[in-house]
Amino acid sequence: MVLRLGDLLVRQGVLTAQQVEDILIEQRAVGRPFGELAERLFGVSAQDVERAWAEQYSQIAGEYNLHSARFEADALASVTPRQAWQFRVLPVRFSGDELTVCTTKDHLARALRFVGWKIENPCHFVLSGPEELAQMLMKHFPLAGASVGMVTGKTIGAV
Repeated sequence: MVLRLGDLLVRQGVLTAQQVEDILIEQRAVGRPFGELAERLFGVSAQDVERAWAEQYSQIAGEYNLHSARFEADALASVTPRQAWQFRVLPVRFSGDELTVCTTKDHLARALRFVGWKIENPCHFVLSGPEELAQMLMKHFPLAGASVGMVTGKTIGAV
């Protein structure tokens, strides 16, 4: 069962159950997104909303197996090695004009913002574990100084 955004924010200790109910009442009246109302009514940070949203998305999407993925050269060419590492995005393939892009749950919000301004095609996101993404970034986008730890958070490094 996929948890609603409000339930995730309660689980994270950001909102109370009563605050969620208050937001839902306001949402029915004004028709605005839950996260936007949580920010406006109760001062929830955009980062907390993004973290809950990424958790919700990961419950829906599940984990993608990059080791069995079929990578296409034209998809890989849609970003530079520096962009792939900086934004933790790995273009996989095209399906029609839609580009499948892999990232991790922790990097999803940033990856979405990046593809929104960089990639002209519609994108479909899939999620993998951080170590698997890092291994595939090293394979498809080798970059001096880049390491698995940059994606997993186990070492400090910047691209």
